[in-house]
Amino acid sequence: MLYPLLRPLFFSFDAERAHDLTLGLLARAGHLLPAQRIAPDPVSCMGLTFPNPVGLAAGLDKNGAAIDGLARLGFGFIEIGTITPRPQPGNPKPRMFRLPQAQAVINRMGFNNLGLDVLIENVRRSSFVRDGGILGINIGKNADTPIEHAVDDYLIGLRGAHPFASYITVNISSPNTKNLRQLQGADELDALLGALDAERQRLDAAAGRRVPLAVKIAPDLDNTQIDAIADAAVRHHLDALIATNTTLSRTGVENLPYGGEAGGLSGAPVYEKSTAVLRALSQRLAGRVALIGVGGITEGRHARAKIDAGAQLVQLYSGMVYRGPALVAEAAAALRAA
Repeated sequence: MLYPLLRPLFFSFDAERAHDLTLGLLARAGHLLPAQRIAPDPVSCMGLTFPNPVGLAAGLDKNGAAIDGLARLGFGFIEIGTITPRPQPGNPKPRMFRLPQAQAVINRMGFNNLGLDVLIENVRRSSFVRDGGILGINIGKNADTPIEHAVDDYLIGLRGAHPFASYITVNISSPNTKNLRQLQGADELDALLGALDAERQRLDAAAGRRVPLAVKIAPDLDNTQIDAIADAAVRHHLDALIATNTTLSRTGVENLPYGGEAGGLSGAPVYEKSTAVLRALSQRLAGRVALIGVGGITEGRHARAKIDAGAQLVQLYSGMVYRGPALVAEAAAALRAA
């Protein structure tokens, strides 16, 4: 309830500074927040039982620094990352821009993070994880790793995250790492997923537990690409597809301040595009692979529409910039009421 009062203060800072301040507060004092009470609405997905189907998307807490504070906001699950094997600074600043007239954000962060080892230490310290909270770890490649060797970085991420993650997400859809989206091509995707599936099976056998594997895809896909991704997901035993990441389209924001900035567009303008990809995947997969809907959820009814389009779970991020933690409760209530 305080967020509408605090938002003008946060919006007085540039977008990345406001993000860092918010995350820092959650990391240092989040445990002091009163927990937002969300009525239980258990959902079985990927072999896991989620206390409610509303999760936090990757990108907000790349290093897992504020897991326990974020858990106080009522999420049924939290996804941290994208993390890369080695620390990297990301792209030059400024690299994040708010478009309030469209409830949108453009970012070209470039996987800025402190590296896999720091994330693992943060996860080790988290009471949310120790208490059985569902934590996804989103993995990517370092910017200076040639695309032809990308699989090596993903295998490092998979091995490092496996002991600590409830599930692992492979991010091949950020538009802000050069050539990364090439990995969504049929041949490249086959090679990557084949290697990850084989290594995941080896790790699962050694650990005596199955860690679900998800892939996050872009909204800027045609029907042929969607078909190829759906086929690869089944062939390589993926547990879920996350639809979708940010878009390169500028439809609806072309004439707004910052609308021409390079990077991925998220928030309300990506809602229709991401939901269309989700719906197409649902039709092609017919329940063989779970789907997680993300992109443009700024109201509870948008979360409901993602479920109606075929998702089992939803994730929030950019909508919270404009709505705050109340969006978590609103989305959960909309799903529970249906």
